[in-house]
Amino acid sequence: MKDYVAAFQKLARSRFRSRFHLSATDRAYVAEKGIDTIRRHAEDFIRTRLAPAHPPHDGRQTPMRGHPFFKAQHACACCCRGCLAKWWKVPEGTEIPPGRQAGIVDFLMAWIAREMKAE
Repeated sequence: MKDYVAAFQKLARSRFRSRFHLSATDRAYVAEKGIDTIRRHAEDFIRTRLAPAHPPHDGRQTPMRGHPFFKAQHACACCCRGCLAKWWKVPEGTEIPPGRQAGIVDFLMAWIAREMKAE
C-alpha cells in the first residue's frame, strides 16, 4: 500500500470530508463480501460513474450511503469530477485514463482499510 499520510491529513482538515466513517453495517458488509469484491465494485464504480469525460448526473452520481465505497468517495473527495478537479487536480471534461483510475481506486481502498482497522 502506498503512503497516503499527507493526503489523509489534508482531508482531515475538512470538516465535511472528515465526518465520513464506515458504520458497523458498512464494516460488516466489507467483512462479509471480502476486500477483493469491494475492490471490484470500486473499479466498476470509478470506471462507469467517474472516469467518463462527462459522466451522467455529474455532481450527483455518488450517493451518501448504500455502499461502503460511496462513503470512501465522499471522505476522499473522489465523488464527482468537480471534487476531483478541486482537490486532486484531475481535469474536468477529459476521460480519466485507466492508470489514473487504478490510482484513485487504490487511494479509496486505503481509506477503507484504515477505517476497517479503526474499529
